[in-house]
Amino acid sequence: MNMPISVVYVVDDDVSVCRSLSLLLKSNGYKVEVFNHSKDFLAFKRPAIPSCLILDVELPDINGLALQILMEQKKITIPIIFITGHGDIPMSVKGMKGGAVDFLTKPFNNKTLIKAITQAISNNKIQIKESSEISVILERISTLSPRELEVFQLVAQGMLSKQIAYQRGITLQTIKVHRGRVMQKMQAKTVTELIDFARKAGIISPQI
Repeated sequence: MNMPISVVYVVDDDVSVCRSLSLLLKSNGYKVEVFNHSKDFLAFKRPAIPSCLILDVELPDINGLALQILMEQKKITIPIIFITGHGDIPMSVKGMKGGAVDFLTKPFNNKTLIKAITQAISNNKIQIKESSEISVILERISTLSPRELEVFQLVAQGMLSKQIAYQRGITLQTIKVHRGRVMQKMQAKTVTELIDFARKAGIISPQI
C-alpha cells in the first residue's frame, strides 16, 4: 500500500463541519484524518509525511489555542489553520503569533481554505527537510571527541587555528590535526559549510 503524499488533520467537535471538510479535502486529493477531541489527535500515531492541521478554537477538552501551545512543547511541528465560529482580533493575533498559517471564521470560503492548506503543507515539507538535515548533523557531532567538539565550536565562532592554539595552550600542529578530523567527521567541504552545520545544530547563534 502506497503512503499518501500528504495528510490534512481536522480537529473539530462539530460532526457536520468535519463531514463537509472531509468531503472537500478528499475531492481535492488530500488524505484526511478527523478527530472530535484534541486528546485523540495527540494520541494518534502520525506518519512522518507533509501535513497540516485544521483546528477549531473552541473544543470540549483542550481548546485550539491551548493545543497549539501544547504541540509546541511536544515538538509537534505541524502547521495550523485555525477555524472558529466567532473569532475576534485578539484571538487571531494570539494564534498567528504562535505560528498559525491562517485564522478563518466560519463559514469560510473553500478556495481560501485550500490556498491556506497548500501553503501550510509547503511549509511543512521545508520543516521536515530541515529536521532531517539537523538529525544527520547531530549524528555526526556525536562522533566527535571532546577536544574535536571544542575545536568545532571555536572554528564555527570564527577563530583561526593559531588563535585556538594560543587560547588553549596547545601546539598549532595539534589543532590542525583536530580541525582536519572535525572536517572529515562532519563531512564539511569548507569552513563555511562547517559554520552552517553549527548554526543548524544550535551550537552558535544564527546571527554569527
